[in-house]
Amino acid sequence: MRKKEWIFNLFRHQIAGFAATLVDFGVTIFMTEVLLIWYVYSNATGAFLGAVANFFISSYWAFAGSKNKLLNQMWKYVVVSAGSLILNTLFVYLFTDWLFKFDYKVSKVIVAITVAWTYNFLLMRLYVFKK
Repeated sequence: MRKKEWIFNLFRHQIAGFAATLVDFGVTIFMTEVLLIWYVYSNATGAFLGAVANFFISSYWAFAGSKNKLLNQMWKYVVVSAGSLILNTLFVYLFTDWLFKFDYKVSKVIVAITVAWTYNFLLMRLYVFKK
């Protein structure tokens, strides 16, 4: 694969991820601060809704031209997103209640960036939206 195409996909993936992150964080903070739902539940719900937004942006824009059919992409995306949701929720909980005692919003930012740049991008590019 050409380096230029890889960088282009990374750039588009990050834009799609930013849009999905707005959904994720917005839902999480709204549920926690306004609806007074425990942050772990709010985080899981926000991550799920962010993943749905990310799938549609990624499949139609960020990784357009994938060899995988939409239904095949969807199933692969569900598997990868389930892993991402587990990693995000687990590490936000650990960083907030066990390891560092961070505010849940700080934990969420740190974990979201780390998971997005490692786990998510690589699996989305090489597995879900394979060209």
